[in-house]
Amino acid sequence: MENKIRLAIDMDEVLADTIDKFIEVYRQDHNTEILLEEMNGKEFHELLPGVLNSSWRNYVNQKGFFRDLKVMPGAAEVVKALHEKYDVYIVSAAMEFPNSLVDKYEWLGEHFPYISWKNIIFCGNKIVDVQIMIDDRIRNFVGFKGRPILFSSPHNHFITEYERANTWAEVANKLL
Repeated sequence: MENKIRLAIDMDEVLADTIDKFIEVYRQDHNTEILLEEMNGKEFHELLPGVLNSSWRNYVNQKGFFRDLKVMPGAAEVVKALHEKYDVYIVSAAMEFPNSLVDKYEWLGEHFPYISWKNIIFCGNKIVDVQIMIDDRIRNFVGFKGRPILFSSPHNHFITEYERANTWAEVANKLL
C-alpha cells in the first residue's frame, strides 16, 4: 500500500459557505443587509448593529444551522480529485459548537460521501499530523510544521504571510 501525502481541509468558509448562511439569516430574521464587499478584513459579527453583535452565537449554537450550508464553488470537484491523489482528512474545530457535530457529519456525508468517517476529525485545536493544511484561520497554522495554505475569506483579506488560495480552482492548480 502506497503512502499518500496527508492533507487536512477545514470546513467552515473553506468547504461550506457559512458567511452566505449568516447573510441570509440576518436578512430574513433581522431585516439587516450585510454585503460581502463590506467584510474585507472583518468578521461577520463586526458589521452587525450593536444590539445584534453577539446574536450570531445563538445561531451557530442551534441544531440545524450547519446542516444546509452551500458547498463552496468548485469544492466538490476539486476535493474529489484531491481524494484520489492524497490521504484527505476533513478537520473542523467543531467542538466550539457541540450542536454542530451531527449537522457537519451529515453535511459531509451528503456532499463528500467518499470521505470515510475515519478521515473526519472534529476537534478544538487542530494539532494534526498532516503535510498540507488548507484553512481560513491562521490560528490553526500555529505550531503546524507542514505546508499551510490560507483559503481566502473576508476576515483574512489583509493577511499576506501565507501561501494563499482564493478559489478551489487555485487549490487545484497548486495541488493537482
